[in-house]
Amino acid sequence: MAYTTINKSTDYFNTKLYTGNNGTQSITGVGHQPDLIWVKARNDTANHTLTDAVRGTNSVLYSNQTQAPDTPTNAITSFNSDGFSVGSNGSFNANSINYASWNWKANGAGSANTDGDINSTVSVNQTAGFSIVKYTGNGSNDQRIGHGLGARPVTWFIKNLSRAEDWIVYHQGIATNWYDDTYLYLNANNQAMGAVNAGTGNPTSSVFYIGNSDKTGKSGDDYIAYVFAEKTGYSKFGSYTGNGNANGPFIYTGFKPAFVIIKNSSNAHNWTMIDDKRLGYNDKNYVLFPDLNNSEPTTSESDIVSNGFKVRASANGVNQSGNTMIYMAFGQSLVGSNNVPCNAR
Repeated sequence: MAYTTINKSTDYFNTKLYTGNNGTQSITGVGHQPDLIWVKARNDTANHTLTDAVRGTNSVLYSNQTQAPDTPTNAITSFNSDGFSVGSNGSFNANSINYASWNWKANGAGSANTDGDINSTVSVNQTAGFSIVKYTGNGSNDQRIGHGLGARPVTWFIKNLSRAEDWIVYHQGIATNWYDDTYLYLNANNQAMGAVNAGTGNPTSSVFYIGNSDKTGKSGDDYIAYVFAEKTGYSKFGSYTGNGNANGPFIYTGFKPAFVIIKNSSNAHNWTMIDDKRLGYNDKNYVLFPDLNNSEPTTSESDIVSNGFKVRASANGVNQSGNTMIYMAFGQSLVGSNNVPCNAR
């Protein structure tokens, strides 16, 4: 069984659903003060929004867009001790629209980190293996950026804040060596690609490498990175091979996932995301697409179970025969350090 030091996963990650009122409201019940808030309207064609405590409430990124940060009014107005507050902006709080929010805890607005060649601002939660890193590129091909995790990161997302550029995603399930420079776009459905100049080194417990691409390290441009290390019993970043069958693979994570993102890295298909709050537990879970503004369809592809997830569709995005699917999963332990098992569902 997967023993972990994280006995209550909602202290570090939680999905919160709410309904908009076209006014103001405080979203409570998250279980912590979130430092990264990802919001999507479920029954409306609105952009996926990402707001973090390092950039502040007046800077919103869209996972399905390339544009530099937007500065909408009446969006997320504050990070609160048990959630967040929103204004009347339609991407966050339109009347009668249902929303999903996915919330991660880091460490507030962050502090200076001098571990790399470039000083960074880092908001880090080492226990949960998550850091938010803001830095300015210097244009060299081997820029080392401090991440503060104290452990080797296995996945990170990078977005240029100074201009319109694609989101770059590196994931350990794509390539053994990071300097092979294989990556995905979060905002598009492309298969894994190369030649974005990632730098020539594998990440360490203190730094990750980026190159001089406009997408990751252009001189004078500002960037944000969301960086993840794997934590036993709480987070898992792996891959599996599709079988093209409705009775798809079972993926063991060692915990009951609360949130899973899947991408076919071998072929051009949309990203998908499921969680344990939208439709059921052992019922097949509805999907949303991080690279699209689509509303939530009434189709489903995967089950969340007590120790992993089971693919229940032949859809190419999650189960194309012979293709590699990468995934990112966050959730709760089977058995924590207090030796108390969670209940299967």
